[in-house]
Amino acid sequence: MIKKSGRYLLTLFLFFTIWQLASVTVKGPLLPSPVAVFLNIGEVFFTKIAPHAFISLYRVIMGLVISMLFGMVVGILMGYYEAVDRLLSPVLYFTYPVPKIALLPVVMILFGLGEFSKITMIVIITVFQIIITARDAVRNVPEEMYYSLRSLGANTFAVFYHIVFPAVMPELLTAVRLSLGTSISVLFFTENFGTTHGMGYFIMDSWMRVNYIDMYSGIVVLGIMGTFLFFAVDLLEKIFCRWKR
Repeated sequence: MIKKSGRYLLTLFLFFTIWQLASVTVKGPLLPSPVAVFLNIGEVFFTKIAPHAFISLYRVIMGLVISMLFGMVVGILMGYYEAVDRLLSPVLYFTYPVPKIALLPVVMILFGLGEFSKITMIVIITVFQIIITARDAVRNVPEEMYYSLRSLGANTFAVFYHIVFPAVMPELLTAVRLSLGTSISVLFFTENFGTTHGMGYFIMDSWMRVNYIDMYSGIVVLGIMGTFLFFAVDLLEKIFCRWKR
């Protein structure tokens, strides 16, 4: 744990050192120093940034939770029951390659410009990866594991609880990690349409007003928010995948 924390700190130190050197080279408001940005965050976070950050965090968490629950259920059913897989695979293979961001106008037409459309876009973009990951994780479970448990008189619930869920959870959380970056990127894009709240709106509004230090402050806060979510997924892995240790 100490070595891991040391690597994180070293990486952050190198990143901010490069940023500081670049700021000194540019010598202008276009690239403020990291010290100036963090001082600005300390001054304006609760008055200007926090409301946008909390709304964006809510949207990302809701979208990922819905994707995780729905994708896990559908993926497990597809992996465990061949009939369900034959029914849903054609739909999955047809819709998965479609660029999901192209569906933003359709989603906004159907569901409006409010919270629901933004959360829906996150779900649409992240749920497919979770479904496929859960399905493949179930398929990779050796048949012998099912035979041994059923021979002891286990019912379907016991099979899912003792074999399927432990097999799926590590892969599922990995898929959530991969979806985090995508969901934040999509959220940034959607928050520039029909809203005056969210980190995407705050960053672009600061850019339009030529307030570059607020813009960089928003970007840093967005990065911190993503880091927080990654650590939250790591915590979930420690809780639900204790057997891996």
